[in-house]
Amino acid sequence: MGGLRELAAPFVVPGPSGVAVRTRLRQLTAVDEEVLRRVGAHLGALACRDLKTRCHDGLDHDAKAWAARKRELTPLSSARWAGAITKATHDQWALARRCTLAHLQCLQAGVRTLRHRLALPVGSKGSKQAPGGYRSRREWHAKARRLRILEDRLERERTDWEAGTVHVVRGGKRLARMRHQLPAAQLTELQWRARWEAERWFLQADGESGKRYGNETLRIAPDGQVSIRLPAPLKQWANAPHGRYVLTGRIGFAHRGQEWADRVAANRAVAYRIHYDPARGRWYVTASWHKPVTRTVPLAAALAHGVIGVDLNADHLAAWRLDVHGNPTGSPRRFCYDLTGTADHRDAQVRHALTRLLHWARARGVRAIAVEDLDFTAEKTREKHGRNRRFRQLVSDLPTGRLRARLVSMADRTGITVVAVDPAYTSKWGAQHWQKPLTSKNRKTTRHDAASIAIGRRAQGHRLRRRTAPPRAHRSDVHGHRIVQAGPDAPGREGPRRRLPGPRTRSVPPDAQRTRATRTSNTVRDVRGEREWVQDSLLLTD
Repeated sequence: MGGLRELAAPFVVPGPSGVAVRTRLRQLTAVDEEVLRRVGAHLGALACRDLKTRCHDGLDHDAKAWAARKRELTPLSSARWAGAITKATHDQWALARRCTLAHLQCLQAGVRTLRHRLALPVGSKGSKQAPGGYRSRREWHAKARRLRILEDRLERERTDWEAGTVHVVRGGKRLARMRHQLPAAQLTELQWRARWEAERWFLQADGESGKRYGNETLRIAPDGQVSIRLPAPLKQWANAPHGRYVLTGRIGFAHRGQEWADRVAANRAVAYRIHYDPARGRWYVTASWHKPVTRTVPLAAALAHGVIGVDLNADHLAAWRLDVHGNPTGSPRRFCYDLTGTADHRDAQVRHALTRLLHWARARGVRAIAVEDLDFTAEKTREKHGRNRRFRQLVSDLPTGRLRARLVSMADRTGITVVAVDPAYTSKWGAQHWQKPLTSKNRKTTRHDAASIAIGRRAQGHRLRRRTAPPRAHRSDVHGHRIVQAGPDAPGREGPRRRLPGPRTRSVPPDAQRTRATRTSNTVRDVRGEREWVQDSLLLTD
């Protein structure tokens, strides 16, 4: 056991700190769409210019530089639009900075692994803690060349990190590079241009508590009326006082609509973002706001009614319900999803699977779901797993971040607590201790089902191995198994069972007197010996 790493204690995952809902802008006129396009293109150009300035400042940026950027943008838009643009630019630069650090750490891990394996003799075997040498001289030579490439990349990334340089594109690098691969993307130049312009538009504004309906820039009334504060160069398009433009159509949020209406009526801050989908030709508006963090339920209270252990896989969720003592009850459940296709389709598949899981948990009266605290940021590189491409692809396909965010938000809405556990050895020990005992003629327990039991037991604080059965002669009833997991506070849980008065067998012996009175004698006559003998009546009991 000396080679096993220390396990982290399970903890209750805090609830979400924000809410976002989306709906479609319907019944828009041609003038409405033209105004939205002009405002988005104008503010998008200002956002691109501001992002360039922020990237040029690098680590020398401070509060004074931020104020100077805002003053430059105010005459071309408005004070509130300038504040929204500079804040969005700062958030985008900070995200790019964090991504640079993550890429730098990934390159460092890859270089470290390559140097270790290249230093070993060719063909040397590895261990569980460290990989061995490469299989052949040819592979060794190829990895030596890759080490030089990674070292050059690492040097460039380290230089950019120290200088505060980030590489970021408004609209996304993926869409920008798609311009050179239009046949592979099945897009025409006009279609790509429409998507590119729509992604670079800027139509979003943070809310402000105390202002009318919680937002002065993008305002939505409780009755669904949408109005926009036009930038200074576009004031001639205004159709309402104070340089505002009111859209013709009305909106309504189907999800959390009453919560949004109460917040707007109380003039509490609500942030809005309007975006356009060129593929469908539709306009959408997204409303988001902060919410007070739900008070975390104590771990013991969350596990008072048992727990459902969930094992995350590339195409399904394996779940099993455990009682308060850590015993699996009922049959395992599997919630499948398909992660192929578009991002919206993949997200919908994850939401549907989690919805079925939460409905099943509520139907069973369970108030806690145990999941693994997975993080594969440094575990899916080529240098980590070598030629095992299928495993690298499997790890990359796991929707860990998307599922974690969705599960926390949806569970908080339904009143179910999410418990995160250390993922170490759950699949290995679950298959070792639980897969074979729970397999029968009518049920085939998979490795993933056994892992879900291990996850649930770790959340409850139990050991992952099953309780060892006592010797057969030491069992009180001398029949069957007695390996049910007793609670840690149960008195005498390791001792023998309390002896009950009465017969120790399950069948009660018959009345001896009544048996003798009604029993006929069994007489045997020995003909060859010319003698007879009579067998006495015996008391036959089971």
